[in-house]
Amino acid sequence: MWLLDGLIEFVQSLTTWQVLAYFWPFFMIDVVRYVLSDIIIFLVHMPRHYFSRERREQARRVLFTEQPLVSVIVPGKNEGKHIPALAESLRSQSYKHYELIIVDDGSDDDTADICRRLESEGRITRFIRNEVRGGKASAANTALRYSRGEYIIHLDADSYLDDDAIETILLPFIMDPAVGAVGGDVRVANIDANIITRLQAIEYLKSISVGRTIASTLGLLRIIAGAHGAFRRDVLERIYGWDVGPGLDGDLTLKVRKMGFKVAHQPYAVCYTHVPDRVRTLAKQRYRWDRSLVRFRTRKHIDILRPSKNFRLSNFLSSAENIFFNLLLDFKWWIYLVQMLFFSAEWLGYIFLINLFLYMSANYIQFITATLLLHHKFGRREYALYLYIPLMPFYYGIYLRTVRTYAYLMEGLHKVSYWDRWNPWKVSRIARKERL
Repeated sequence: MWLLDGLIEFVQSLTTWQVLAYFWPFFMIDVVRYVLSDIIIFLVHMPRHYFSRERREQARRVLFTEQPLVSVIVPGKNEGKHIPALAESLRSQSYKHYELIIVDDGSDDDTADICRRLESEGRITRFIRNEVRGGKASAANTALRYSRGEYIIHLDADSYLDDDAIETILLPFIMDPAVGAVGGDVRVANIDANIITRLQAIEYLKSISVGRTIASTLGLLRIIAGAHGAFRRDVLERIYGWDVGPGLDGDLTLKVRKMGFKVAHQPYAVCYTHVPDRVRTLAKQRYRWDRSLVRFRTRKHIDILRPSKNFRLSNFLSSAENIFFNLLLDFKWWIYLVQMLFFSAEWLGYIFLINLFLYMSANYIQFITATLLLHHKFGRREYALYLYIPLMPFYYGIYLRTVRTYAYLMEGLHKVSYWDRWNPWKVSRIARKERL
């Protein structure tokens, strides 16, 4: 009780200026970016989605009348155990005119045997095996070269789709010919594995389902997930497909934007993917992802931020927002931590508890937004995530922020992504030489 009494007394003693001084990251930055931006869902996206239902139905009729071929391409290494579920989810699709192309990028397990069996059963249209690993970009480009579809859907091998995912993700292309790429929603397949996967499920709903819907509504979408993305074939061919990663999906999205095409997010086309279920594995994944922000946005595509004859305000804002909020403001927390340690050490316990309450409340608001946006695509497992939201400040605010800061520093100072074993060494050598 003494802690609660002291906390109440501390809160009652705060002046307006002290509130801002003690909690400025929340009230001056995070509320604006993560909470107030959700209002866009209610003021812009949902009315627009409601009033465009006739256009969607018309686009759906055009899709099923013209029946364009869709190529679903899946590059992967040692992912054979997931391929049967992926192939089965495609057989259940409401849209049937597709081909499934699997590229095995030098697997050393039984992936080839599994895929050859599925190919002989007619559940895979074409199976291609690279005896020597060339990397994910190389495998995706191989699949693109052998594909015949007017539209290309790229999936991660450890993913599977909702029954209407292909039909739904294609609608934005038909409704607007200027759309060159569409990102589908990505949910966590192994959500019940443990608490690590449940926290990632909450994060995906906030950052992908809601966050990318907001960015798409504003015309600022900067990434289409490699786990579930659709592209016009002519657009992919004009930009010569995928470049070397990590972060090759964000790189590809920037290339599509720079060509002048729109990119959109379709939150109602759902794909389920397996996420890391161990702390160490998750840290390695995020270490790789976070480095791509520095590599691609501050080096390879820095021209987006410079005035030129091809300058586009939407491209500038998309990259500038990402660099400012994700890269530069990431370091605000370390500044804030030093400020609290040196100037407010005696109140540190109370300040920590109040911050915990504020960010937990913000997370609940964001999750309620996701529920209202996607309720007809929610199941029991998603609603059960409400119980785990109080843990998000520890997961996102401490664990992931530590990994992210380390990744930014290592990539910014040492360009470590060029030495990552995620790509074969010969591929990384060329990437360094060509500054990819």
